[in-house]
Amino acid sequence: MNKRLIKPARLVAMAVILLVLLTVYLVFLYKLQIIKGEEYYNRSNEITTTTRTVTAARGNILDRYGRVLVSNKECYNLQIDTDKLFANEDPNAVILELVKMVQGFGDSYTDDLPISTETPFEYNENMTAIQRTMLNAYFKRQELDENSTAVELMSYMRTRYDIDNSYTAEEMRIIAGVRYSINVRYAVNTADYIFVEDASMELISSIMEQKLAGIEVDRAYVREYSTEYAAHILGYTGLMTQEEYERYSLLNYANDAMVGKDGIEYAFESYLHGKDGEVKETRNAAGTILATEYIVEPEPGNHIYLTIDSVLQEQTERILASGVESLKKTYAQARAEAAGRGEPYDPEFKDEITGAAAVVVDVRTGEPLAMASWPTYDVSTVVENYAELLETPNAPLFNRALMGAYAPGSTFKPCTAIAALTKGIINTEYKVKCEGVFTKYAADGYAPECWIWAEGYTHPEENVTTAIRDSCNYFFYTIGNDLGVDDMGEFAHNFGLGVPTGIELVETTGNMSNRANHSDYTGTEWRIGDTLQAAIGQADSVFSPIQMAEYCATIANGGTRYSASILKAIRNYDYTEKLYEREPEVLSTVETADYNWAAVHEGMWLVLNDYINEKNVLEWYDCALKVAGKTGTAQKGENIQNDGLFMCYAPYDAPEVAIFVAVERGGSGASVQFIARQIMDAYITIRGYSDTSEEEMCLLK
Repeated sequence: MNKRLIKPARLVAMAVILLVLLTVYLVFLYKLQIIKGEEYYNRSNEITTTTRTVTAARGNILDRYGRVLVSNKECYNLQIDTDKLFANEDPNAVILELVKMVQGFGDSYTDDLPISTETPFEYNENMTAIQRTMLNAYFKRQELDENSTAVELMSYMRTRYDIDNSYTAEEMRIIAGVRYSINVRYAVNTADYIFVEDASMELISSIMEQKLAGIEVDRAYVREYSTEYAAHILGYTGLMTQEEYERYSLLNYANDAMVGKDGIEYAFESYLHGKDGEVKETRNAAGTILATEYIVEPEPGNHIYLTIDSVLQEQTERILASGVESLKKTYAQARAEAAGRGEPYDPEFKDEITGAAAVVVDVRTGEPLAMASWPTYDVSTVVENYAELLETPNAPLFNRALMGAYAPGSTFKPCTAIAALTKGIINTEYKVKCEGVFTKYAADGYAPECWIWAEGYTHPEENVTTAIRDSCNYFFYTIGNDLGVDDMGEFAHNFGLGVPTGIELVETTGNMSNRANHSDYTGTEWRIGDTLQAAIGQADSVFSPIQMAEYCATIANGGTRYSASILKAIRNYDYTEKLYEREPEVLSTVETADYNWAAVHEGMWLVLNDYINEKNVLEWYDCALKVAGKTGTAQKGENIQNDGLFMCYAPYDAPEVAIFVAVERGGSGASVQFIARQIMDAYITIRGYSDTSEEEMCLLK
């Protein structure tokens, strides 16, 4: 059998081929590991070093006893890395997938495009100022007509963002909203785009599991509220607007800083806002942080202690709200009973309560202990619901305790009395016989009536004490005429009426009726009748509830008006150092003889304790403290129910607390005094107990 032999030429050829392949392999291996080994090694690990700002925690807000009202909660935000996102073959599909995932987990994403989410596309009616600024900037940057309709803008975006027709109109709106929110930040100097704020852990876990490109998780802080109350006092925070950035950038604020927008958050921004730090991070290709180096340590903000008692604040808000509901039911029942008797009811008569306020202050220091405004809102969701709140009836965002301006009605009469006594117009024994109608200027066509005249009666001879007890208009017309509005105004201002109270929050200064600006308020020239009306708390005098509460406190303590500052103390971020502690500050004094004060105090005592005012006595006779007070009924105009106002202080013989209540269209001061009684009871109860969290009921040391 013949053996088949391989020819030598073939062996040589195969050897040469193997040698060439081996040579090529060795060359590439040498190049890979020796020549470019380090480069490929670093590239495989993609070691990157970045520097980022570390946001400092905002300071806490606490009540006078150290109960935390507002603090911080650590959260995680989802941000979009645009380089990675738009490296995808179809970034629009990724955006849509992300949005649906976010919605699926019940989270919400940031969409700044002020256009309806469904067809037909229209601009939002309640577009905020920042949304309008951003939209105008976008128009300018894209060289678009600012008068473009929403439909025209959406059509432009479909083309600009290459959103093909396979997407529905609603899907196109979602994609355009995110891309607009990213792009518009290049047009205005505002914060970086945060896709999802305070993302749920379920959402974060799902995104991490699916390894979706372009999404990064960033740690941050959000404000956490430990109370459902004091919304108007605490305020809220939000991202800076363009105008705010221009101011805060001078203080080295980051362009994505959260700043106070209202209330305490705004008033004490400089204390609450800490100093941001800076950190250098080294990451690998997977995004894992390999090393962290703090270049600048963040310094948290300081903690603010308020003069407010959070327990009393809660009770005051609850009582005010339930009191309003009770009055509504009372008026509805009265209308129904009148209809049952066949009595006509004027449908044009406006008696629906539109708002209310209650303020409690410490007579000895002027410190506000509680300030309630009705209606109110949930401060924890105010940013999300802001547009809706703007449209809600009776303006829940409006802080009536500080910004409401009410004619004081008869609650002003103690001021008129002190002014007349001090100026020597009358003395404590001076008496006036009530004639029912003040006829001194009848020839000129002006003859105001005492309130009792409408009931067919007149008051007996009154001195200043009984005139306060009976709230006799005729008596105060008489002494007001002789006193004059200028002296009346001097004393009103010393009592704190029509001037700033010293509180750090935004407040109205109101107006004490005077000749100088009368025409600005009424459009008419000053007449003698305006002096008479000012004497009984009408004319164009309007004051805020906080002013009225401090006025009542000034009467109670014998003429010392303290600042209504709401700041009790400031401590540094770790509570080790007290940076500020409040001391009572006297803003003005009302100087008069002790017997003048005694006459006025006795009159206010009789208002609630003399059975001539049976309704008042029945409301207050069993109160645990002796209480003095004054009712007030302020006329609103023809066909509108009167405002009800009431002020009081206690204990009568050693005053420590003053309360003022105002109810818009509340009917009368006597009708709303039950609200003050319930607040007084709450104060007495809280005053008499302590627990482990507020041992000794004193400011934490």
